Amino acid sequence: MSGAGSERRNGHSTGRALVLHPMPKSAPVSDGRSPEARLEEATGLARAIDLTIAHGEVVRLARMRPATLLGSGAVERCGKLIEAMEIGVVVVDAVLSPVQQRNLEKAWKAKVIDRTGLILEIFGARARTREGQLQVELAALTYQRSRLVRSWTHLERQRGGFGFLGGPGESQLEMDRRLIGDRIVKLKAELEEVKRTRGLHRRARQRVPYPVVAFVGYTNAGKSTLFNRITGSGVLAKDLLFATLDPTMRTVKLPSGRQVILSDTVGFISDLPTHLVAAFRATLEEVLGADIVIHVRDMSHPDSEAQRVDVEAVLRDLGLDALLDADADSGIIEARNKIDRLDAESRARVVNEAERRPGAVALSAITGEGCDRLLDRIDRRLARSRQVVELSVDLADGAGIAWLYRHGEVLGRRDDEAKAHIQVGLTGPDLARFEARKPAIAS
Repeated sequence: MSGAGSERRNGHSTGRALVLHPMPKSAPVSDGRSPEARLEEATGLARAIDLTIAHGEVVRLARMRPATLLGSGAVERCGKLIEAMEIGVVVVDAVLSPVQQRNLEKAWKAKVIDRTGLILEIFGARARTREGQLQVELAALTYQRSRLVRSWTHLERQRGGFGFLGGPGESQLEMDRRLIGDRIVKLKAELEEVKRTRGLHRRARQRVPYPVVAFVGYTNAGKSTLFNRITGSGVLAKDLLFATLDPTMRTVKLPSGRQVILSDTVGFISDLPTHLVAAFRATLEEVLGADIVIHVRDMSHPDSEAQRVDVEAVLRDLGLDALLDADADSGIIEARNKIDRLDAESRARVVNEAERRPGAVALSAITGEGCDRLLDRIDRRLARSRQVVELSVDLADGAGIAWLYRHGEVLGRRDDEAKAHIQVGLTGPDLARFEARKPAIAS
């Protein structure tokens, strides 16, 4: 047997992976996704951590077995495949119990990871900010605690250890349930502090006020590519699932000259592990404070409609029902991306539909087509939400007066000895930002 095969038998990963999507025969296709589409997504997740996909298949189950999830025939057949193809890692696109995971590893003499473990590996590799790293560790330990002690070394040969998901010999491998519990408590406290600091930063942005425009969307929909196209920045943008995990913000000037802050957020995915839903909720809080939410969709993906439903379900969970239920002229703006990948007929249909809807823009982040229309749509949306108010500002507060001229539409002004009485059109969020800076003026 080759060296790679002996590596696998010795418990090391060869970097070659088998991806399985278990599908109960009686299960209906309820969300519009075919089993083959789900397998393709799982394969993409595995590629995102540099695994080489030796084989992938949908395994249809007569019933789910408590001991191994798969039936004995499927376990035996996959075992022969693993041996013949010298596979070191098996990705099961389902949630495995600790017993099922252990039994499959024993039967196949290969490392087995389920959907939760795989996504945790990706998040561990991608997280860059302190908050992102804390959130990943919290999610991983919560998952790990249910399995007592699990080794996270199955990928260290090809990628090396990273962060807390490091190689063998680290203290984590000797942790018992009590120590993991203590670490979880500490992590939660650290995250609360990070969250408090981020809240202070958000309030500071309200005093250095620009409207916030948040990009949301399914993972790999092209959010970061669009973000880079509009801002000219170099945020990681690859054809990978979960290429972006940490929120990134940049200022950009709209056609009217108004400046806004663009925020790129973590991508959503179907069946996100519950540990991660809780741990990454704070990351998505930026969306709650946004003046405009842009839903970036991959119109070239066969499951684009199902992905839209998944994203909107998360947004509703965050409490954004009002935006989702608003009319197309005041709710979320859909950036219908990747039209460059469509055939002529599909492209014409997507473009025509978007032109008929004030809440949609057809574009390509790669070629730049339609991006100007998106910026114009954002500009007009902000302008339309303006209300006319009269504000009295100390004449000594030159910065405040200049701010109103820069961010609002000044319709009239009357000065007396101490104050400037300015009639100005401002958006609701801009008015709140101006009010928020008053204590700083008074001090």
